Amino acid sequence: MMKYNQFKPQKTDRRTFLRKSSLLVAAGTLAYRQPSFAAWQVKESVLKVGLIGCGGRGTGAAAQALQADPNVYITAMGDIFEDRLEQALNALSQIDEKRVKVDKKHRFIGFDAYQRVLEADVDVVLLATPPGFRPDHLAAAVKAGKHIFCEKPVAVDAPGVRKVLDAVRQAKEQRLCLVSGFCFRYDWANRAVFGKVLDGEIGSINTVSTFRNGGELWSIPRQPDWSEMTYQLRNWYYYNWLSGDFIVEQAVHSLDMMSWAMGDKMPVKATGTGGRQVRTDEIYGNIYDHFAIEFEYENGARGFHFTRQQAGTSNRNSVEVLGSDGRAVVNIGGPVEIIGKNNWKYRDKKNNMYQTQHDELFAAIRKGIVINDGEWMANSTMLAIWGRMVAYSGQTITWEQAIQSEHRLGPAIEEYAWDLKWEGPGIAVPGKTKFV
Repeated sequence: MMKYNQFKPQKTDRRTFLRKSSLLVAAGTLAYRQPSFAAWQVKESVLKVGLIGCGGRGTGAAAQALQADPNVYITAMGDIFEDRLEQALNALSQIDEKRVKVDKKHRFIGFDAYQRVLEADVDVVLLATPPGFRPDHLAAAVKAGKHIFCEKPVAVDAPGVRKVLDAVRQAKEQRLCLVSGFCFRYDWANRAVFGKVLDGEIGSINTVSTFRNGGELWSIPRQPDWSEMTYQLRNWYYYNWLSGDFIVEQAVHSLDMMSWAMGDKMPVKATGTGGRQVRTDEIYGNIYDHFAIEFEYENGARGFHFTRQQAGTSNRNSVEVLGSDGRAVVNIGGPVEIIGKNNWKYRDKKNNMYQTQHDELFAAIRKGIVINDGEWMANSTMLAIWGRMVAYSGQTITWEQAIQSEHRLGPAIEEYAWDLKWEGPGIAVPGKTKFV
């Protein structure tokens, strides 16, 4: 078996960071300020886009694709549920009916809808299904030679991450663009502050502390005619074989920013805790409602991640990087600044980071520039999966152990069916649940 620790990225030096991000910021700025940007003049042909996963995030991504390039057309859509597809189609048609050209024969429903979208003569695909499906969908999209927008997270277990890394390598070989849904890396304020961190303006990094605390989310009541598979797919967030647990599905953004601050160098070991203290009703499936994880880096630096989803508790979404010469603070929705030897505060123009992702993707396609977020998006996803592993088991686990894990949370893609009796793993109990 291939040793996947070889995929650990090297720490990004300042010149490399600036060379890459300045190009991307320039493309994003141009697209954001002027939707009819000049990039499309390089290649004026229509770019046909296929949407795979028609929920709220998929609908939003498709809307942003339409706004990113004047010659983008949505021509194929696929989802497990017909009502989700029709809702998305109606919403997108209201944005630009002339460029949403999805006739009935290109509206695909069912577990094989993703494959049928890929066969429908599209140039770009937007992958926005529940993350349990993502590794197979990404691998198929790369095999089909499509440019890709891939929502985060990209997997729910280590075998899925390894499949993604294989697909990422193949995408590079084919010069396919692959933009990740880790949207905070496309925020201009974040790019500025993390650029300064990587440039050493807070000195050597000692700790990175991240918080993602919030309340409860949606759930959809069980209907009399639903099978168990239908119910779980409608409520995918609460089943770890579909979502990865909320540390993987939502709080992974915070871990991605932790990794960014550390130059995308992986920690060497992790330990932590978690549990299901408030969300104990069966409607919450088998996921936890809080996690606290410590990551240790080879140089002794520490990364701390705290997250909870509990009603009636205080909210916090922040990243703080403590260095020998100061600290960098990112408050989501608030100040982004450096306090210490080199005081600084972001005061430049703000952007819509979700839109910038698509602006830069389509500008790169037009210009023949290859963007590939693959390695760091896979590793950031793995950080969250690793955090879940240590919390579920109660054990300290190394990077090598985590990435080489053979434990799959869900069935193989060819097994999916409406009558599949898939119960998935039960609720993890630290000290009893084994790390595999």
